[in-house]
Amino acid sequence: VRSKTRFIDVLNFEDQRLTSFSGLIVFQKLFSQLQLKERLRHVFQPLKINSIYGIHRIVMLLVVHLLLGYRELRDLRYYEDDPMVKRVLGLHQLPDVATISRTLANGDTHSVQRLRDLIYCGEWIESHVLHMFLLHLPDFLGYESVVSMARDHGGIVRRALRIKKAGNAIVELLGGRSVHPVGMCVGGFYSCPDPKDAALLLPEIKACLADMADLTLFLAQKITYPDFRRDYEFVALCPDDEYPMNLGRIKSNRGLDVDQQEFGETVEERQVEYSNALFSAIKGRGAYLVGPLARLNLNHEKLHPVAANLLPGVCAAVGKNLPWDNSFLSLPARALETVHALALAADILESYVPLSRCRIPIAPRAGYGGHGTEAPRGLCWHDYRTETDGTISFARIMPPTAQNQMCIEQDLYEMARQVVDLDDEAAAMRCEHLIRNYDPCISCSVHFLKFERTWREHPAKSRS
Repeated sequence: VRSKTRFIDVLNFEDQRLTSFSGLIVFQKLFSQLQLKERLRHVFQPLKINSIYGIHRIVMLLVVHLLLGYRELRDLRYYEDDPMVKRVLGLHQLPDVATISRTLANGDTHSVQRLRDLIYCGEWIESHVLHMFLLHLPDFLGYESVVSMARDHGGIVRRALRIKKAGNAIVELLGGRSVHPVGMCVGGFYSCPDPKDAALLLPEIKACLADMADLTLFLAQKITYPDFRRDYEFVALCPDDEYPMNLGRIKSNRGLDVDQQEFGETVEERQVEYSNALFSAIKGRGAYLVGPLARLNLNHEKLHPVAANLLPGVCAAVGKNLPWDNSFLSLPARALETVHALALAADILESYVPLSRCRIPIAPRAGYGGHGTEAPRGLCWHDYRTETDGTISFARIMPPTAQNQMCIEQDLYEMARQVVDLDDEAAAMRCEHLIRNYDPCISCSVHFLKFERTWREHPAKSRS
């Protein structure tokens, strides 16, 4: 009888200390051949979880834990000092149960955060495209509305509507419906998207990404932007390693740098006699600007590579490198952000796998907290106080348009100098055009301005 034989590794136990788990040396050889540690590091690298052990080692520890026949984390105490287990994992000391649980919880938090980023991508896409092509572009091209613009630029309108529809689809995927979505909850989402639905959406998002990149160059190269410059204080979230959506400290180009919760102590809301709206100002300084211009000026180096590659060409086409201090350039800024959102959405959808849980459990308790996220129009900051049973006893919301209110007024004062020689209709249109730079709500974008001109004698003439 003949048969092939295979070489069996010689097992050497150098320190001569055999333990109940010494058989793991066989798995050490297997892990090495599979390059398991390197593969796990590569898989979990996008999570960017702050752990001294690294989530890849925590997962490898769980693999060993199961190989040893254990099922509960507290059973770690049976081998926490075993030299062979430490050798296989490449650790001098094993993490305790609390560290393992905290690292795994952070993994869940990051995965839920990726879904939050995805639904924000959808919101940015649908909101930016609606504003740029249906409300704002007609101003630049000299049309009364998108309806009249469509007669001469029907191709652009159709492409824009397709991209907006893709944004709606992303919001619906996670939120259950595209308008006023209901899928979000405290801690995350009520349910995770079906991977099949995510896969079906991906090709359309990639197609719209290519289309939006082309439209961004069109907006930069074919539109003439009014020469209108002001010295703004730009305020936005500024994360360390990503373009702002949900995370990061709140910073400005004039030295503001505060934690999320401290922002409410940095700004004040003022009431004026002639308006029902609250006016926001930085204490001791005054007006500030939030929105696409602020985000781009403060975070342009963190754009998705697809959008970052377009940025030099866009700057050259509009004749101005960053920072942009012209509110009319909010149009190309929104276009670049839409490219960023489409590219990021494609990345998240392409790597999507169902999560073990779609929300992080939150236990009601008494406390106070404040946080801001980057809505399409700009920083939207909330703060709340809760009672022991979770009841909200205090709430404040500072929407981006209210924060921009003082800037809009100051822009109009400056614009008045430029339109003084125009007739009332042309002057009113120029002022409306300027206000639309800030992407107010649809009703405000269409029916917001009552123009009335009052002539006053120049003081120098009255004294002569």
